[in-house]
Amino acid sequence: MIEPNRPFRWDLARPDHLGSLLDGLPEPDLWFLDDLVECAAKVLARSEDGELYFVGRSGDSVFDLLGGALPDPDRLHLLPLSTASIDSWFFGRLHPAEVAQLRANLAAHGLSPALLARGARPIVFADVVSTGRTLKQLLDILRDWAEDDRADWPAVLRRIRIVGLTRRTHTSPNTHRWHQHVDWARELTIRNVSVESALFSYLADHQQKLTHSFGRELWAAPDVREPARDHRTRRALAEAVAIVDAGRTAAVRERLARVLEQQPAIAEPWLRDLVRRLLLPASRA
Repeated sequence: MIEPNRPFRWDLARPDHLGSLLDGLPEPDLWFLDDLVECAAKVLARSEDGELYFVGRSGDSVFDLLGGALPDPDRLHLLPLSTASIDSWFFGRLHPAEVAQLRANLAAHGLSPALLARGARPIVFADVVSTGRTLKQLLDILRDWAEDDRADWPAVLRRIRIVGLTRRTHTSPNTHRWHQHVDWARELTIRNVSVESALFSYLADHQQKLTHSFGRELWAAPDVREPARDHRTRRALAEAVAIVDAGRTAAVRERLARVLEQQPAIAEPWLRDLVRRLLLPASRA
């Protein structure tokens, strides 16, 4: 039996266990908060009331904001995974031991094909997207696994949704939409969220993250289970805590609700009920 592995990340819903980690650090500058709230609301509206998995690390701040704001954040998940070195010319194809470890890690997140084929609620993978390569590789991993286990792959596909966070550009008839240029995307329900350019760059390229990129060389590494306490990680932790705290404020919850009210999905009962609960005092939601 292979033990699943995942990088350590603090439970930001319980800041009391952080001890003195944030002592002496400056107040984080959440210059991007308004755009992050808009992005988070639109991701949520496109989630079809499903299980929402943020793939990799780029969407961590969206996860943190919603984790602070939502009355019931139990269907929010982080899926630590980097596929950058899969099938690369340098590393080559995955070895059987790597495949087995990766499958154990995914199964610990409830993402085995056998479980996916039996469920009903949508499984929504959200990620910052340029070409969609990471999402394609994740789907390939699940497809190969389903074939090996003789799981019902069409049933798995019926549950999967993709929410792509894309860089905002001026729209025109010639606007490039990543999912319209890849064959594998045609069998999936895909919705995009246009993200303001500065926020997109920050999340995708410049933000210091709380965890290391979880590539194949670390999938089985026990060291990733230990928290880092260097200065850069502590700064990232302070920012993440501030984002969760912002999500708990009445102002951010109201802003989320107002953006949600403008989305087409507001016609659905689950989203109307969520908006109602966001506008209640936090103690009653």
